[in-house]
Amino acid sequence: MTKLNSTDSETLGVLINNLGTPDSYRVDDVKKFLKEFLWDPRVVKISRPVWWFVLNIIILNTRPKKSAAAYKKVWTEHGSPLLSMSKKQTGLIRQTLHKTYRNTLANTRVELGMRYGNPSIEEGLSNLRDAGATRFLIVPLYPQFSYTTTASVEDEVIKILQKWEWQKRQKCRGPNFKIIRHYFDNPDYIEALAKSVTTYRNQNGRAEKLLMSFHGIPQKYADDGDPYASECRQTAHLLAQSLNLKPDQWQLSFQSRLGYKKWLTPYTNHILHNLGKQGIQSIQVICPGFSADCLETLAEIAMENRDVFLEAGGKEYSYIPCLNDSEDHIKMLSDQIIQYIK
Repeated sequence: MTKLNSTDSETLGVLINNLGTPDSYRVDDVKKFLKEFLWDPRVVKISRPVWWFVLNIIILNTRPKKSAAAYKKVWTEHGSPLLSMSKKQTGLIRQTLHKTYRNTLANTRVELGMRYGNPSIEEGLSNLRDAGATRFLIVPLYPQFSYTTTASVEDEVIKILQKWEWQKRQKCRGPNFKIIRHYFDNPDYIEALAKSVTTYRNQNGRAEKLLMSFHGIPQKYADDGDPYASECRQTAHLLAQSLNLKPDQWQLSFQSRLGYKKWLTPYTNHILHNLGKQGIQSIQVICPGFSADCLETLAEIAMENRDVFLEAGGKEYSYIPCLNDSEDHIKMLSDQIIQYIK
């Protein structure tokens, strides 16, 4: 593991990061968010002139209204569920680091910055810089690495740091930031996932099958070398092993397909439809690739895919929440951070 080099006098800035969310479920705010997200060349790898036309003339005139309706279903009194939970996670990580490692982390600051939307990565880094930080540890809450997520975060951090004049003066000291690229096979992460499944089953009973649904990416990205699919499969196998599941007691799938080209398979909605048709009566779904509940888990999995399974003949469908702000999750993330900066 690469350590973040530092001296005792330096202030270290820890930036907690996740994908992001619209400022509200209003169509205009959703459109603004989607425009920023879908224009990222790491996310959509199509010729920019062609994609500009498709995005601005077609997608942004049709999709925002549909997405806004979905966001409205999951919006809470605290606003976006992803942003609300990300703020909680950041606060708890800050509290845990300062309480548990106060002797070694006296000069450490922790802030939140989303890849898209607010608070932005630039806002988070600026807050850390204003607090005196000269070196940074970036912590994307993506357990599995993908060029569409973690690498995009790294791109944005580099772009921002290059704009800062003092960064140019410190080039001789080496890189000013490190990034936690993934933790898909971290034993504490797997244990936290397994504990969440076991706890849920102890309280709600055990279904016939456990479906592990991960966010998808285009198949071509995987063919071109993105390791995401492989890391998802390794996480799934490790979780199944930890739970002592037999091969017929669990399955892996990929969700959130966009467009008509082939994405990673099997697709979550297809699997749920087929399982219902095959006579599976009960299923529980977990999303190990999401560190916090969001639109894709609360609307797509907990609502839309529930209907798919029940309409296909299934009887009992339940969604196991993300690790969110659970004690095991916060401790695992905090321990991982300290390994980089101690």
